[in-house]
Amino acid sequence: MDKERRWLGYTGLAIGLAALILVANGNPKNMGFCIACFIRDITGSLGLHQAAKLQYARPEIFGLILGSFLLSSFRREWRPTGGSSMVVRFFLGFFMMAGALVFLGCPLRMVLRLGGGDGKAIFALIGFSAGIWLGTRFLNSGFTLGRAYKQTKVEGSLFPIVSVLMLILCLFGLIGDAKAATHAPFFLSLILALVCGAFAQRTRFCMVGGIRDMILFKDSHLFTGSLVLFVTVLIGNIILGNFKFSITAVDAIWYALSMGLVGLCGALLGGCPLRQLILTGEGNTDSAITVLGMVMGAAISHNFTLASSAKGVTAGGKVEVIIGLALAVILGLVVISKQKKEALA
Repeated sequence: MDKERRWLGYTGLAIGLAALILVANGNPKNMGFCIACFIRDITGSLGLHQAAKLQYARPEIFGLILGSFLLSSFRREWRPTGGSSMVVRFFLGFFMMAGALVFLGCPLRMVLRLGGGDGKAIFALIGFSAGIWLGTRFLNSGFTLGRAYKQTKVEGSLFPIVSVLMLILCLFGLIGDAKAATHAPFFLSLILALVCGAFAQRTRFCMVGGIRDMILFKDSHLFTGSLVLFVTVLIGNIILGNFKFSITAVDAIWYALSMGLVGLCGALLGGCPLRQLILTGEGNTDSAITVLGMVMGAAISHNFTLASSAKGVTAGGKVEVIIGLALAVILGLVVISKQKKEALA
């Protein structure tokens, strides 16, 4: 096994262990470490939606950004870049979050749910893989969001600075409502996220990239991290007595379609929600715009009852997924058509 594959394995192991530890110390079961859910909670802490129990400024998100920022700075890989199709990235980030909140989980949580025995995540994985496959068809046809340009250090530093400020506000209870939320202790969450952010920055860990590379290049390096993550969580849940297999076909098609939307948007963006946070920490302002699109997606989904709940997928959520898939496909076709015309001009 080569060095890069080993490091990806370490990253999957670190994230899997972090999820198990966070659940054992207070984070919701079967959720543990979910980028979409945590961004949704941060959105609530900012008053952008009113779901009472979802208004905690999760330190895990800020820890991931800062872990990436610190390690990339240490390794001299922190480079402020941006200016590449920022509006399109906001739009794709919006629908990536919308799809995740219909399934109730990002790609990372999808794997965690699989490791906990949630059979519904099998349908989500099938849809997620299909969405990435569709995205690779666009990439093979020439789809690109364009070149990124060098940005100022101020622009590249804004999100890490905001992350520090948000952590301070959260620590002193000046934002959101931590008491109403189910969560692990603040410093435990922060430390684990810092470690995972550093690992993910070191290895370019990406749930979308793993499957994309398998399809495009028959390269399983990135997928190694996701595989080790799944095995870690599966074994951990069995040991801790948290593994309970269940499966139902109710809403299965919508879990597949919603994660198909996440996979398609992630493939066009060049990374899953976790990867967007890590890139933001590295100074990539395009990914920062994508994260803001995800924040808006969370706010709209909860204010207009589009996000799923324990009762299942809502009618509005189904319409949103169909619209999102249609618009993402149209976007891909339009961009490819425009690029072909420019090449012929």
